[in-house]
Amino acid sequence: MRHDRPEYAGARWFTSSYSAGDAQCVEVAFLPGHQLVRDSKLGDASPVLAVTPTVWSAFTTATKAGRFDI
Repeated sequence: MRHDRPEYAGARWFTSSYSAGDAQCVEVAFLPGHQLVRDSKLGDASPVLAVTPTVWSAFTTATKAGRFDI
């Protein structure tokens, strides 16, 4: 999905409070019906992944449970 889509124009991007500050993280924005994710290194030039709130909830729950730990 492209970052310049009109429905994403009002997105307020933020990084996790757990970010190490070394620009190796993602940014997230929440819009009605969409959770958006992009690469923090690319900022506005980054492609955007848009998922539903249900998918975002499942992902964050699994992450908190350690399912993606290496």
